[in-house]
Amino acid sequence: MLIERPAYLEKLKRYKDKDLIKVITGVRRSGKSVLLFKIFYEYLVRSGIEKNRIIRINLENEEERHLRNRERLYREISGRRTGKGRYYVFIDEIQYVEEFEDLLNSLKNNGCDVYIIGSNSAMLSGDIATALRGRSIEIKVYPLSFAEYFSYVKGDKREAWNSYVRYGGFPFVAAEDDDQVKTEYLEMLENTVATKDIIDRYHLRHPEVFNVVYDYLCSNIGSLVSAKKISDTMKSSGYKTVTPDTVGNYLTYLCEAFLFYKVYRYDIKGREYLKTLNKYYISDLGLGNAHLNYRQIEITHALENIVYLELVRRGYSVDIGKNREKEIDFIARDSKDTYYLQVSYTLADKEVRERELSSFHRLDDGYKKIVITMDDDPFGILENGYRKINALDFLLNEKALEEA
Repeated sequence: MLIERPAYLEKLKRYKDKDLIKVITGVRRSGKSVLLFKIFYEYLVRSGIEKNRIIRINLENEEERHLRNRERLYREISGRRTGKGRYYVFIDEIQYVEEFEDLLNSLKNNGCDVYIIGSNSAMLSGDIATALRGRSIEIKVYPLSFAEYFSYVKGDKREAWNSYVRYGGFPFVAAEDDDQVKTEYLEMLENTVATKDIIDRYHLRHPEVFNVVYDYLCSNIGSLVSAKKISDTMKSSGYKTVTPDTVGNYLTYLCEAFLFYKVYRYDIKGREYLKTLNKYYISDLGLGNAHLNYRQIEITHALENIVYLELVRRGYSVDIGKNREKEIDFIARDSKDTYYLQVSYTLADKEVRERELSSFHRLDDGYKKIVITMDDDPFGILENGYRKINALDFLLNEKALEEA
């Protein structure tokens, strides 16, 4: 059964026929191709678009690999345009085509509605954005949210949650019942995305060093990290020649592959971004768990990672907050509201409660201050007007912050 992605379909519908190249990005196997080639394709057909006016090309398919040449690809698309009027062009893994920007601009300027898929954010670098002349819009696709996952697997909410935290939200994993198959799939994907894709793309001469950096990030979800801090840790473990610059490059590569997301620290009082110590969240917990052989699942940091991904899925701009000497897990902003958010597995322990709430002290700007926990109780209002939301309620209700 196909896993529907209604939120992403709505985005594609919103930009349909707009004078923009639609760029669909995200980590491999997050469902980008299914979204475009099946879900959106079927929507177009249902809306009355003739099938021969939808040109679909997947550059990872063996039979279409010869189209990785720009001139051949253009001739192929031109040959399929047998009449006048609007054509819809879908190209998967466009990064295989060198200097594809002129090709896309030419198609768009000749009456095509163009949609491309890529698994590496280098395709959206400043140079390419310039080449596209500001005529593109990025649609970021993530592995399944918990709401998407639960709507598919159904059953007991807590059982679904436990599986989601362990195995993550890749569509294949959600559709698979056998835990051993899930584990083997994640190991394969983790090795491909992290090891083969990145090491091959950047011709890394010391893959063992890169893998140590990758291991460090997987082991330190939600912790403050810097290239120098990782470099110092590695030197103390025997990697004497590793420099912060090398580590910084590896961190960039991991983010360019959409494997991790870097979150910056914002000094609320000073109203400025801080240059040191950021946090990195993995695109899917299942990948990190597979890399660590399921030996290091720290539930509060796992919950924090899931909350971060949910916030960016919903369109919030997310930073880490520095409130004097305290840290706030997330500052989430959109065009209407700002929220200060703490994430803690429980507030039942008095010391934990005091520590989490103290991060909100002396913030008198009127923004909502909310703690997201796994506590299942009716007490949503805390002292000083702070609020508490159950994590599953937050994940299953897009308006949870607004309604808190």
